Amino acid sequence: MTLQERYKKQAVPAMMQKFGYKNALAVPRLVKIVVNTGFGKAIAGKTGEDLKKILEDITRDLSLLTGQKPAMTRSKKSISGFKLRQGIAIGAKVTLRGKRMYDFADRLVNIVLPRSRDFRGIPAASFDKNGNLSIGIKEHVFFIEVPLDKVRHTFGLEITLTANSKNREQGRELFKLLGFPIQ
Repeated sequence: MTLQERYKKQAVPAMMQKFGYKNALAVPRLVKIVVNTGFGKAIAGKTGEDLKKILEDITRDLSLLTGQKPAMTRSKKSISGFKLRQGIAIGAKVTLRGKRMYDFADRLVNIVLPRSRDFRGIPAASFDKNGNLSIGIKEHVFFIEVPLDKVRHTFGLEITLTANSKNREQGRELFKLLGFPIQ
């Protein structure tokens, strides 16, 4: 059963019963997933061809695991202590919605999180006051879409799953019913 089917068949009725919703459309749902990475130390002090090669590798891997091309985030001002110039690419992000969002979340729950080292569940502190879930993954190689023989640079990911829930309790219950391993 996919994540989208689990939401429609299990999560909606359970949330309606627990929180007293009258209409199925009032039940909180997953709105978007933002996958974000910072280049940071990988590009510090690099220029020219080295920088271009690293950026290509990271964007290729990120597009492989999300299914769409990442948008570059650029520095707003120069900071000499970090060897950072204004306008240089310092990160990449992808916003997933619709079918790609549910496919990515399905792979995250069923494949990536169980494969990660020393994983004991998502801490309850990962939820913000609106019930959105933020997960940090130290290495992107846990995704099966990335071929291990082509990986030159490992990088971490920050994954934010945004739900339209009203508070932390509703968000936590939604993600628990969707099958996320929450402590």
